[in-house]
Amino acid sequence: MTDKTRIAIVGYGNVGKGVHRAVLANQDMVISGILTRNIDRTRSQLVDKVEDIFSADAMHLIEALAERTDVAILCGGSKNDLPRQGPLYAVHFNTVDSFDTHDNIPDYFKMMDGVSSYHDNVSVISGGWDPGTFSINRILAEAFLPGANAKGFYGLEKQGGLSMGHSDALRQIKGVKDARQYTHAIKKSINRIKRGENPDLTPGDMHWRECYVVLDKNSAEERKRVEQEAKTMKTYYAPYKTTVDFVTQKQLDALDKERAMAHDGLVVATSETGEGNKASIEYKNVYESNPEATGSILVACARACHRLSKRGEKGAFTMADIAPADYSIHSKDYLLENRM
Repeated sequence: MTDKTRIAIVGYGNVGKGVHRAVLANQDMVISGILTRNIDRTRSQLVDKVEDIFSADAMHLIEALAERTDVAILCGGSKNDLPRQGPLYAVHFNTVDSFDTHDNIPDYFKMMDGVSSYHDNVSVISGGWDPGTFSINRILAEAFLPGANAKGFYGLEKQGGLSMGHSDALRQIKGVKDARQYTHAIKKSINRIKRGENPDLTPGDMHWRECYVVLDKNSAEERKRVEQEAKTMKTYYAPYKTTVDFVTQKQLDALDKERAMAHDGLVVATSETGEGNKASIEYKNVYESNPEATGSILVACARACHRLSKRGEKGAFTMADIAPADYSIHSKDYLLENRM
């Protein structure tokens, strides 16, 4: 294909690498450049050759890159990175991001909508799977089954699922060298919904969180302080039962090998149709690599973002605002003939 969507990757951690692999897997995409805090480390970790790797703080280079980029995919964390990076890059680029702090999405949307609209750009926010594909399925389930209260659960298996956003939030605590957080679904709450109870569940009724932390200085005082700060972190940990285990870097590396970066989840809704006939809808995903799966979804969002921009749209969009066909590499004729 000659008319490829040109993608700039902003941030080259696990999600950035996942985005890079997804671009390579899509024949209508090409990398225009990478913006990163650490150029040397990024060069050593590239999953494929990229000529242009720039400092994320070099504004004159950012502006030059924007001239030959269709969409910038922002791969930073939601706690500290995206609230700063989102509006900064929306001045220069069409953007896609995976902002996933659910409570703050309305405010983040308003901010991104204001900036991108003013600069005639499109920003697709909160891409990924929750928020993202799970959001779409919650909305559809409640539309198709009036009275349903659709819920999303993640970390269905015994080992739980690696949460990248919550792990990043732990690493933002002063004195934390490295950390992982695994989310566990509370199965009895899933079963209540499947039985048709439609319970009004709190976040703590649905999940608990398992944390492993490596400290810069592993003292009793530091362990107490960091555990307290983690467990009381608003939005991320305060609403949940949370365990915090302090480990060495070697132990954490072993945990990475044992559990890898797998994650899974389920959206489930139940209600009744007609004269009391029970109905249920479920959507499930299972990902051996959470960052690669997230990267693949973000790349599909970038395709849709570019199409919206070419139509003259501007402002912020969520995945639920976009027609499903806009995510697909296929033409409308192909979709009509083969996917309807």
